[in-house]
Formats: sequence, C-alpha cells, structure tokens
Amino acid sequence: MAGIHIEKALSSCLGCGGAAGGWSKLLLLVALVTSAAALFASFSSNFGVSFWFSAPSSLLASYRDVVANSSTEEVVLPSLPPPRASSPPLAPLLPPASLSRDVDTLIGSPVPTAPPAFFAPPPSPVKDADDLEVYAGEYDPKMPPLEPEPALTPSPGFAPVTTSLSPPMAHPPSPFINFADTKRPPPTTSVPFPSPIETSNAAEARASSVFWRETDRQLMYAKREIASAPAGLNDPDLHAPLFLNVSIFKRSYEMMERILKVYIYKDGPKPLFHTPELGGIYASEGWFMRLMEQNKQFAVKDPEKAHLFYMAYSSRQLRAHLYVPDSHTSRPLSIFLRDYVNMISAKYPFWNRTSGADHFLVGCHDWATYTTRMHDELRKNAIKAVCNADVSEGIFIRGKDVSLPETYIRAPKRPQRGIGGKPALKRSILAFFAGHMHGRVRPILLRHWRGRDRDMRIYEALPQEIASKMSYVEHMKSSKFCICPMGYEVNSPRIVEAIYYECVPVVIADNFVLPFEEVLDWSAFSVVVAEKDIPKLKDILLGISLGKYTTMQMNVKKLQKHFLWNVKPRKHDLFHMILHSIWFNRLNQIHVR
Repeated sequence: MAGIHIEKALSSCLGCGGAAGGWSKLLLLVALVTSAAALFASFSSNFGVSFWFSAPSSLLASYRDVVANSSTEEVVLPSLPPPRASSPPLAPLLPPASLSRDVDTLIGSPVPTAPPAFFAPPPSPVKDADDLEVYAGEYDPKMPPLEPEPALTPSPGFAPVTTSLSPPMAHPPSPFINFADTKRPPPTTSVPFPSPIETSNAAEARASSVFWRETDRQLMYAKREIASAPAGLNDPDLHAPLFLNVSIFKRSYEMMERILKVYIYKDGPKPLFHTPELGGIYASEGWFMRLMEQNKQFAVKDPEKAHLFYMAYSSRQLRAHLYVPDSHTSRPLSIFLRDYVNMISAKYPFWNRTSGADHFLVGCHDWATYTTRMHDELRKNAIKAVCNADVSEGIFIRGKDVSLPETYIRAPKRPQRGIGGKPALKRSILAFFAGHMHGRVRPILLRHWRGRDRDMRIYEALPQEIASKMSYVEHMKSSKFCICPMGYEVNSPRIVEAIYYECVPVVIADNFVLPFEEVLDWSAFSVVVAEKDIPKLKDILLGISLGKYTTMQMNVKKLQKHFLWNVKPRKHDLFHMILHSIWFNRLNQIHVR
C-alpha cells in the first residue's frame, strides 16, 4: 500500500495519472536523464570515452609501452591472457617420455626481462687494424691509428620494441659444461631446462611476459642432449686429442645438423650487404657469407622456423665504402650499422623477441667489433663472430661471441692451393717470422731476436737475397715453429697459415681468444707465449721434447681440415666449425636456474 501511495504522489507531482501509466512514464524519464548525463560526460572528457572504445588494441599497447617507459610511477598493466596450448615438438625431436611433463610445464611460463638500453657508452679509442702482411705484395698499410672519438650522442631513429621472448644477455653467459675438465666424464643425468628469469618489478614482469616458442623448446632439448652425451663416442672423422671433449663436440655437431635453422635477412644495399669478398686476409667473412646464403640444409625462408638470424653484411665493405679518408674515425660505420639494426628491429618482430640474442654477424676486418658499439643491444646481446677476439676491450664477450679464424686466401677459385709442408724430422729451421712492424709486440720480437741467432729466423721483411733462395711460404713449410705475433690487433692470419703449412703456431697476443676455444684444445697443437716472455722465446721452444713436438706437428696436420674452405662445404670443415661455434654459444645463452 505504501508503494501505491508513493507512486500516486510522484504521478501527481509529474502531472501523470493512473498506476500503470505513472510507472511507465517514470521509467522513461529516468532513461532520458541517464542518456543526457552520459552524452555530457563524453563531451566534457575531450572525447575520452569515444577514443578508448574506438582505438585499436595495437595502439593501446603502444600507448601503454610509452607510459610505462616515461612515467616515474609504476604503471600497473592488466594481466595477460592465460598461456596458449603448445603444439608438440617435431617428431624427430621428441624428448623422452619422462621429460614431457617438464617441457609441457615450461611452455607458457613467462620470461620477464629487463628493458634494454639502446646506445652504448662513449667509445674507447680504436686503432687501424689493417694487419697487412709483407708477403702479400698487393697490400700496403697506409692508415695511421685512429684517434679517440668524442662521446657519442644518441640520435633519433627507429626505437626498437623491447619485448623479449628468450632470456636476454643482461647477465654473463654460463657454459652448460666444463670442457676443460676432460678427466671428469660428462653427466649421464638430465640437466634442468631453463626457467624464467625472476624480477622484482611486477609491472615490468607483466609487460615483458612471453611464452616459449617451438624453436626455444628445440634448443632446450638440444642442450640437454649435449650435456648428457656419454663419454667415449668414437668418430673416425674426428681426432680426439684435438678436442677438449670429443664426445661433447660430436653430440653437439650432430644436434646442430639435426635441428639448426638459420634465417638470413635479405635487407641491405649492395655491395655492403650480400657481396662476399673471397680473397685477401679478410676472406673469412666473405666465404662464410657465400656458403651460408647458398646453403640448403641450414638456411630457411620461414623466419618462424629459425633458431638463429644472420645479418649478412661485410665489415670489409663497410670499411671500404664508408670510411672517410684521413678522418681517423670509424664513426660513420657505427652509425650505419646502428641504423640498420634499428631498421630491422622496426620492420620485423624477430630482433625484439630476444633483444638480439639469437642474431649473429660475421666480420673479419679488425673494426668489426668497434662498429657495434653505438647499438647497445647489438654489442651486448648479438653473437659476434669476429677475427678481433680481444677480451680486454669489453666488446668481445667470451662464451657468447665467437673467435673467427683469419684466413689469407691467395686464389679464391682454389682456396686450398699450396697447403702442406715437410715432415717433422725434415724441418731445419727452429722458428720463423717475417712481417710489418704493426702494433706493440712485433718491435719487441725483433729487438730481441733479429739477426742474433741462426735458429731464430726473425725478420722485419724477408731480405731479397734470402727470398730469392727460399720464399716466405717455403720458410713456413721448413720451420718447426711459426711465430704468430699480434699486429695492431690481437689476430693474425699467420695462425691459420701455420696450420695450412703444417708448422706448429706460436701465438704471442695477450687477451686473445683463440678460434674455437670452446671445443678445441690448443695446447695439443700450438704454443701460447705471453708477451712478457718474448726474451725467453728460444728457451721455451727448446724445452719442448722431440717426441712432444712430433705429436704436436702431427696434430696440426690432423687439425688442418677443420680450417679449410671448400667450394662445396664438407663435414667438419671451416664453414661448419664457424656455424657450430655460433650454435654452441647460442645454447650457452639459455640459462638454467
């Protein structure tokens, strides 16, 4: 009854009569008032309501990224959707049944990452690195060392998206097995699969949470298989004394052949990109580029199937076409490469999924490492296969980057012409060196040994009266030890030349990471001498017994095939060794907790 009296009172106030009619008109009035209020709110908020309902989701996501990176307060983002069901791995790659639950649990786990920095700190001084050899008559070093460059100022350009799919290289890589410990058999139990990297910033974690892809799962499976390789795996193609652990190398190589796929970016103008140089002392980068782009086993056209991404540019071509004569600065090369990386990171999603950790470059010119310093992700995260593998400068990262052998190719159509040398017992010269006075080490070597000892054939340039009787190459083929001092930079083509001519290399270059050190035991076929021990060089060499030297020289001969370029790649040759080291160090970036 009370409700009826209230209805009649409202009806009389509104001028409406009857119970049914009053209620209906009252509801209509409430609806009109509500609509008017909503319309007023939409206009009074500068079309805010209209914007949020019409803006595409991608634009909103970008807006959230901008806010999250620019605001001084924590921005709490909406929670991500639940993980998607993962497709099963390819049939040949199915792990044992006992591991399937662990893998399925891992798929869908978020991998929070720290936001990457985009620009490197001010560069350290760099030097001209044209380590041009005296025996190469067509070469002549003309450039003085580079002067220190001013501090770099970040310039506008494409800002790469920072979302990451795999654990980034914010922390130093940790190898998954100790190759140097050859006395301890490899583990027979499985190692844990990588777990998400933890972070204390919840908003940051949600912003960068992603899911493991099928390629990540394949890499994790490969890592487990390699780490659990049984000891004593025999392979007639592999000479066990050359390796730190031949069983691990054999299993890793097999997994690479079975799994690895590489996507090659097609971007980039010629001749800076996709134009390999196959002759001279920087030929390693050109031969790898040519053979990689022609390869049908590892190269794929579908980037979603790729485990690695190859940026096919030439550091030698960058130097030839972008360096300003007499400027003594590599800044134009660094800017060009920075803009290239920004371009591919804006054009494609692949760089941004790992902050560049699954991308690699191959450069043999000594400036290749320095040209990466203006893009912080490129310098810290990407895998650099470079000849200038100097750990003292903070650019080359041991365990992630790859020391690329520097090969001097005289005849590109016949890269193996002239290899070989005299047997160990027919080598009459104890030690030999001839070359330009590049860098800090060679002048010290000549000061102590030039013309002082007939057993130590040390020259600045091979005298004409001597060269007319015995050429540079014949000296290497007739010497027990070939001295390989660093030039302007730590690397030298003499190391591989000594291997070609079956001469035991004597490496004098502090802080140099030797090629393929992650798998090869260099003590089995070379001598490494500290720069401070140059005065004791002859005593060191004479301290090696005849039996040990004979074994080392035989090992050099066995090693030779791993440093040869073949027009059509062969198993375990130089092309495959380089690719294996890139593959192997990529696995080392996958951290386990």
